[in-house]
Amino acid sequence: MNDNKMPISPIIDINLERIQMDLGRSDDVVIREIRDVNTLDAAAAIVYMDGLSDAKIINTYIFDVLNHALAHIPATPSSTEDSSIERIAKDLLTGIGPVYACTHFSDIYRFLLSGEAILLFRGSHHAYRACIREWKSRDVMESNNQTAIRGPRESFTETLRINTALIRRKIKDPNLWFETITIGDTTKTDITIVHVNGLAKPSVLENVRIKLASIEIDGVLDSGYIEELIEDAPHSLFPTVYNSDLPDVVAAQLLEGKVGILVDGTPNMLLVPTQLVTFFQSPEDYYQRAFYSSLLRILRFASVFISLLLPASYIAITTFHRDMLPTSLLIGLAAQREGVPFPAFVEALVMEVTFEILREAGLRMPKAIGQAVSVVGTLVIGQAAVDAGIVSAAMVIVVAVTAISTFTLPSYSLSIPIRILRFAFMGVGASFGLFGIVMGLLVLLLHVCSLRSFGEPYMSPFSPYKRTEFEDALFRLPRWLTYKRPDTSLSAGRARLRKRS
Repeated sequence: MNDNKMPISPIIDINLERIQMDLGRSDDVVIREIRDVNTLDAAAAIVYMDGLSDAKIINTYIFDVLNHALAHIPATPSSTEDSSIERIAKDLLTGIGPVYACTHFSDIYRFLLSGEAILLFRGSHHAYRACIREWKSRDVMESNNQTAIRGPRESFTETLRINTALIRRKIKDPNLWFETITIGDTTKTDITIVHVNGLAKPSVLENVRIKLASIEIDGVLDSGYIEELIEDAPHSLFPTVYNSDLPDVVAAQLLEGKVGILVDGTPNMLLVPTQLVTFFQSPEDYYQRAFYSSLLRILRFASVFISLLLPASYIAITTFHRDMLPTSLLIGLAAQREGVPFPAFVEALVMEVTFEILREAGLRMPKAIGQAVSVVGTLVIGQAAVDAGIVSAAMVIVVAVTAISTFTLPSYSLSIPIRILRFAFMGVGASFGLFGIVMGLLVLLLHVCSLRSFGEPYMSPFSPYKRTEFEDALFRLPRWLTYKRPDTSLSAGRARLRKRS
C-alpha cells in the first residue's frame, strides 16, 4: 500500500478508486453511491465491509436519510457546502450514535476494517465514520475439532461471508485481500482465496490460482473436494494441505505468509503451504507460557512414536528379541501367553481392529451414548478377551496405551495416516523384528522428506534445516526470543518481526 496519510479528495470517485485499489478490490467491500439527478455525479457514498457492519441499518436508515437530505444541497459546490455536509453527518445521523470525522485514508482503513461505515460527501475534505458494527462472537459456533483450555472458542460456520468477517476481525489490515472464484458446473460454489498482500509468496499464490482454475467438477460440497484436487502428493498418506476451523489459527498462519482457501458451505479453511510440524502444533501453544507449551509439544512427538511403534516393537521383541527383556518380565509375559492360542501379531491385529471398530462406532452414534459405548465397550471386551484366553493382559495394555497416545495429536488429519501405518509396522515387526522396524522408519523418513506442499519442503525446518523456523518446531521459544517470521512461505523482502495471534 502507498502512503495512507494522503488527505481525502473532495471528488468522491477518486476516493472510491483509491479505497478499492488499496484493498485489492476485495469483494467484501460494499460501496453504495448517491448520485445527483442533475449532473449524475456522485454526491455521497457509503462504504462498509460486508459481514462486519450492520447492513440493515445502512439500507433502512442511513441511505434513506442521506438520499433525502442531499436533495437540499446545491449541485454546484459552494463555500457553505462543507458545513451543510457536516450538519447532515452529525445532526441527521444521531439516531445511530455519534459520527466522527476522518481526515486521512489511514483513518478510513482503521475504522472501515473494524466494522464501521464510512460516509463520503462531494466537495468535502473529510470522511465520516458511523459505528454500526455487527460482529459475530462466540455464539457463532464452538469448535469441536480443535479444543483448547485457553483461547478463543469461536469457530467458522457454513456461511462464507461470516467466515471472512471473522478473519477481518482478527487482522484489521487493508493488506488482507480476498479473491473469490466460482467452481462447480452445477453447484457454482464460491471459493475465496485469502492472503496478506506482501507476506504470501507470489509463486505460492499463483500456484493456488492455477490449480483452482484448472479444477473441472460438477459440484463442490465441502473443502475436502478442493483439498483432494490441489494437493501435491495425492498418493501419499500424509496430508499436504492443512485445515482448521478456528479463526485465530487461520490468522496466525496468514501472518506467517500462508495462503488460505475458504469454501462456501464448509466450516473449515485450507491453508497452504504446510509442513509436517504444523500438525503437531496446538492453538493453545501460543496462549500458554513457552516452557509449558514446549513440554506439551515434545510430549506430542513422543506420543506419535508410541502410537506408531509400540505394538510393532512389542511384537518384534516377544517374537525375535526375547533376550532383550529382563528375566522376571520375560517369565511374566510367558505365563500370560501360556493359554493364548495365537501369535503376538494376530493378538495385536485382533485388538487393534476391534478398537478401530469401537472408535468408529463411537463417532457415528449419538453423542449422549457414543463416548460411553467406545470406553465401556473397550474395557468390557478387553477383559472378556483376557478371561477367555484369546489375548494376553500385556497386549491389552499395549493396545490401550497406543490408542490413548493417538488422541494427543491436535490434528485429526495426521492421526489417520499414523493409524494406518501402525498396521504396516506391525507386519514388518512380525516378519523381520526390530531390523524391519528400523528399515521401515528409514523408508518412511525418505518418503516424507521427498514431499512438497505447493513447492515448499514438507519436512522444513528439519530438512532442509532452517534456523529461523526451528524456534517453533520441536519446542516454542519465548516471544522475546522470536524475531522473524518463517522463511518457507514468507515473501522475499518482508522479514519483519513475528507477530503470532
